[in-house]
Amino acid sequence: MRIGCPKEIKSQEFRVGLIPATVKAYVDRGHQVWMETGAGIGAGISDDLYEQAGARICTTAREVWESCEMIVKVKEPLPAEYDSMRSGQIIYTYFHFAADERLTLACMEKQISAIAYETVQEKDGSLPLLKPMSEVAGRMAPLMGAFYLGKIFGGRGLLPTGLPGVAPANVLIIGGGTVGSNAAKVAAGLGARVTLLDINLDTLEHLGNIMPANVCPIYADAYTLDKGLREADIVIGAVLVTGARAPKVVRREQLGIMKPGSVIVDVAIDQGGCVETSRPTTHGDPVYLVDGVVHYCVANMPGAYARSSTFALNNRTGKYGLRIADMGVEACLKEPALMNGLNVHRGWITFRPVAEAFGRAESYRPAEEAIARQ
Repeated sequence: MRIGCPKEIKSQEFRVGLIPATVKAYVDRGHQVWMETGAGIGAGISDDLYEQAGARICTTAREVWESCEMIVKVKEPLPAEYDSMRSGQIIYTYFHFAADERLTLACMEKQISAIAYETVQEKDGSLPLLKPMSEVAGRMAPLMGAFYLGKIFGGRGLLPTGLPGVAPANVLIIGGGTVGSNAAKVAAGLGARVTLLDINLDTLEHLGNIMPANVCPIYADAYTLDKGLREADIVIGAVLVTGARAPKVVRREQLGIMKPGSVIVDVAIDQGGCVETSRPTTHGDPVYLVDGVVHYCVANMPGAYARSSTFALNNRTGKYGLRIADMGVEACLKEPALMNGLNVHRGWITFRPVAEAFGRAESYRPAEEAIARQ
């Protein structure tokens, strides 16, 4: 199979879909890999390293898109790339369809097979391709919150670590999954007082056993959420419903009970955000104020640490990508995890939460049925 990796065009996105080791794994299996020139520069990977691994270097993205049967990316295709997608092409990347109806419709119209990293799910419920970027974003979240607490950005002017005789920041984390638990570790390491809310008692018990003493896992309900918002200097939204739009757990009116100059870091923004006042921002223009509360809602947070993120992602995606390259979309029939990852196929939505997000029940077909119809 011809596998292509174009350069990412999203604003301030420096990650790349393939690293040389993954390229070599594809080539050793008998596949061809076509890389757009400069695709890896943002992650510190030169064209020479890709060539040494066996890749062909293409001068334009168009050459990659037109020549390859499978496209490997990091972020979803942007509108400028919609016309590059070809019928029957497999695109393997983060899509986050439930937050973007225009993208969903474009992929349906182009008759591609969209295998979304974020919904590849193993039998034990784990999300192996979402996990590495959730770890990065979770660890970044307290750092970004700490930075934008600075008065020059509209924050409270509070140093989260505290000082002799001065209390540290209060950090509220909503959601105890991969993002939330990683955020809690870093926030605790800064010396903050951390409250971690979740509705799963088993998760809370586990977190209580492994977290530092300055992390307090608490059951999430309306009372504990309001209390946490009143006390928080930094709020980290880490709510996930696999493949679906994130629920709005913090409403506009609740900003009124928060401290002026406090900071919200909405890590769920890729899936629409878990705060009602959240809207996607970029690394170039990351924050805005609503009712005196700073909002940081960068939709590709891990892109800031492109090298670490790229290698962490490839450590996970390569294994599944090889199966797709070997068997095509039929790999989904043999690999349940990949079946969960198939969101759109040949004009059908094949992941139910995406169809539900847009009220398009008539466009939904189970993945097995959609593949059988091709």
